[in-house]
Amino acid sequence: MRPLAALGALECAIAVALGAFGAHALAGRLDARSLDLWLTAARYLMYAGLGTLVAAALATRLATPAAGVAAALLIVGGALFAGTVAVLALGGPRWLGAITPIGGTAMILGFLALAWSAWRAP
Repeated sequence: MRPLAALGALECAIAVALGAFGAHALAGRLDARSLDLWLTAARYLMYAGLGTLVAAALATRLATPAAGVAAALLIVGGALFAGTVAVLALGGPRWLGAITPIGGTAMILGFLALAWSAWRAP
């Protein structure tokens, strides 16, 4: 589960970098709505990263396969959700908005799998 923990920490690091970039480099360049989207992307990537770290820790400690599934869903979901929202904030093609809910759904499923894993662990 070390790779999952490493990916979770990487998600957190990227989220902080995105937030800082938005607050400093993009604040004067984006309108309020676009900047809000950017910061939403950073915030949800942080949620996904923290969830991935928890899932990796539970997978190691409790040896439940659902925790590994949770981590994978959170990694993929966080990347899809945050990535598409960030690109939309920068004026990317609107059709990416159709992909965003897939990422959000993967994150929700990841957190549900994490809850299931914690509930069912011996």
